Amino acid sequence: MSDVKTAAPKPASQGNRAGKPKNTNNFLTNLLVVVACVIAGYVIWKFVLGSPSNFVDGEAREKAKPGNIMGTMYQGGFVVPILMGTLLTLISFIIERALTIVKAKGKIDGGEFVRKVQYHLANKNVQAAIAECDKQAGSVGNVMRAGLVKYEEMVHAGELDTDQKLAGIQKEIEEATSLELPMLEKNLVFLSTISSCATLLGLFGTVLGMIRSFQAMGQAGAPDAGALANGISEALINTALGISTSFFAIIAYNFFTTLIDGITYSIDESGFTLTQSFASNYK
Repeated sequence: MSDVKTAAPKPASQGNRAGKPKNTNNFLTNLLVVVACVIAGYVIWKFVLGSPSNFVDGEAREKAKPGNIMGTMYQGGFVVPILMGTLLTLISFIIERALTIVKAKGKIDGGEFVRKVQYHLANKNVQAAIAECDKQAGSVGNVMRAGLVKYEEMVHAGELDTDQKLAGIQKEIEEATSLELPMLEKNLVFLSTISSCATLLGLFGTVLGMIRSFQAMGQAGAPDAGALANGISEALINTALGISTSFFAIIAYNFFTTLIDGITYSIDESGFTLTQSFASNYK
């Protein structure tokens, strides 16, 4: 065994680093995104929806022009900019997750990639299989590459039996997978949280609007029809914003979860391919 390459373990560590998420302060970054979106929501509510041109009485902003949606939304009260900030936060994290998951899927379909690797391994051409991983350039490729480097190392590890070699390959695959999955699932919690909180915020605004409506009805003498209408309008606007934001959050969460499940399946398939190939080629 004098021909064993001592430099073989080095590529394995490089493969692991390729799949490791950057060590950044994600909490602070996410917090800044949320704060920026809430501020942007307030600015839109105050200066776009609250533009005097949207109201009959101009600067007073007490009566929206007939059929003017923006003026009507402005009258939804202070909950509206919070809901708009929530919607902008949702859009921000949808874009972030979409870019990350598209990159994680790689340039080659997972099933096609695994078949190419199987072909090269059947011909005992490990370097060609590693080259396919570099072409794939996704999470499946990262995990497979780490496993293949260990695979090549185990081919020359004559002091170990087959079961120990298989265990070493499997361990390497599991470690590489544990580095990839957190990157895929990161920030999904924001989508699931928004799907629940947006509805609750909408209901909160609805309750406030109904309180104002009943206060207008409870006044002595004839009820204030304008105040009653504004209260009902506030309630319905907040309900609509909350439900629509929650709807899009649920759709986005389920969509990304489905994509991640597909990538995870391809990773599991790649790990199974490596162990089965080694077991059949190097008994």
